[in-house]
Amino acid sequence: MWTSPNDLKVQLLRLWERGELLRDAVSGASRFPLRLVLKGPGSADLTDRFEAVRAWVSELAAGFPFRLEWQEVRHRVQGLQRLPASVWVDSIEDAVGWIGKRRDWARFSVLIETSRQSHPSLLPWLERRPLQALELAGEWPRLLSVVDWLRAHPRPGLYLRQVNVPGVHTKFIEAHRSVLAELFDLALPTDCVDAARTGVARFEARYGFREKPLRIRFRILDPDVHALPGTSCPDIALDADSFSRLALDVRQVFITENEANFLALPNVPGALVIFGSGYGWEALAGARWLERCAIHYWGDIDTHGFAILDQFRGYFPHAASFLMDRATLDAHAALWGYEDAPKRSDLRRLTWDEQDLYDALRDDRIRAGLRLEQEHVGFDWVSGALGRLRR
Repeated sequence: MWTSPNDLKVQLLRLWERGELLRDAVSGASRFPLRLVLKGPGSADLTDRFEAVRAWVSELAAGFPFRLEWQEVRHRVQGLQRLPASVWVDSIEDAVGWIGKRRDWARFSVLIETSRQSHPSLLPWLERRPLQALELAGEWPRLLSVVDWLRAHPRPGLYLRQVNVPGVHTKFIEAHRSVLAELFDLALPTDCVDAARTGVARFEARYGFREKPLRIRFRILDPDVHALPGTSCPDIALDADSFSRLALDVRQVFITENEANFLALPNVPGALVIFGSGYGWEALAGARWLERCAIHYWGDIDTHGFAILDQFRGYFPHAASFLMDRATLDAHAALWGYEDAPKRSDLRRLTWDEQDLYDALRDDRIRAGLRLEQEHVGFDWVSGALGRLRR
């Protein structure tokens, strides 16, 4: 169909929604006068739909904020006709006014001017993420204040809640870590940024703030092992450094990803159980005394369970899987579930039997998306497996 005024407006809106008009404002480039795409009637339309063509021309000429260029067409039936040949928007002001973004344009222009005067190093971020910058316009002065504070106090060694910036509440930095990380990378000298620490989870380490201690939760399974005076089989949480310094008379360590299993495991001589943390094993990595213990990892029987086991063996190669075998899977067929997004990558630290089961799961040889969550394993089955370990 022929291009309507609304179609032309949509073309401008797409440029806005892609951030292109705002990026131009940062870079100083100008695409105006801007020619929009115009599809109009052909010669046959002048013959067959002349009144519709006249209505279309009248609608385009009805005073919209664009400029029409015309062409004269001599038609064998209708004679000489004057038709729109192209449409131009002459200025950014006309464009933002037409699409209802004049106020947003003014706000973004203030952001650019403020940043150009006081923080020119952040202009590339405004150009890269103009729509996000516009959403943060009300927070921009506070974000700049935090950037200034860190430039004045590089690698401060404080918790985020200890940062004292006038007008910035204590949770502000935590709430805006992803944005601040990008701003810090632009504004700070390279020697103030630990480039090896990446991702929002390593924000504190990357910029020299003090990190919250990683905590390890464990439970003693042997009443004769006394971790705390006057307690029997306590449930304890320690920071990773304190856990790494433990001197306990334990020979076996179980790791489970499910809290109910963590709490319900029965007494086992010379053993403790750790509440696992999925793919994150950095907290345990420093506890080298675990190398002297038999380690039994108990995860879900699904592709991610084996991927976590594979990752864990990168820290503790001698770890064995527990209840992650075909016999356990088959015995609980009535409780099989579905894994939404199975892993498909190769794993290189599995035993032959583990690899065979992992391949069967990822290749859907048993059933598509098959998983058995560890909490569905019956405790009679668990007790039997523990008994076999004691022999």
